[in-house]
Amino acid sequence: MNNNIYPCLWFDGQAGEAAKFYCSIFPNSKITADNQMVVTFELDGKKIMALNGGPQFTINEAVSLVVECDTQEEIDHYWDSLTAEGGQESNCGWLKDKFGVSWQIVPTILPLLLNDPDRTQRVMQAFINMKKFDIKGLENA
Repeated sequence: MNNNIYPCLWFDGQAGEAAKFYCSIFPNSKITADNQMVVTFELDGKKIMALNGGPQFTINEAVSLVVECDTQEEIDHYWDSLTAEGGQESNCGWLKDKFGVSWQIVPTILPLLLNDPDRTQRVMQAFINMKKFDIKGLENA
């Protein structure tokens, strides 16, 4: 039984452009098929479909893609790349790219810091005031 589950992102004529943009940012990424209506691609080996579905539906914050990062350099790379060319920063590690897709750029250490009962409140207070996560700032909270 094949149980591959992957997201399909709905675009209004920008599926190919979006796939190329994302593949330029993430390692081990490639476009695997493009018939102008549907583009399938892999981001770091994970399959995603982009559909040129038209203006009937728009992408919104109800769904986001999460990128876990081990280092501040990774956070900076993904944050800067995804907010480039018209993307928008938001709070608590959230952003929207130039196509309106929401992303969460999250340090892998965050759950460990939040699970420390002596630090939970300080860490939460620190990241509520952050746009892009600052690992040192979270560790020092």
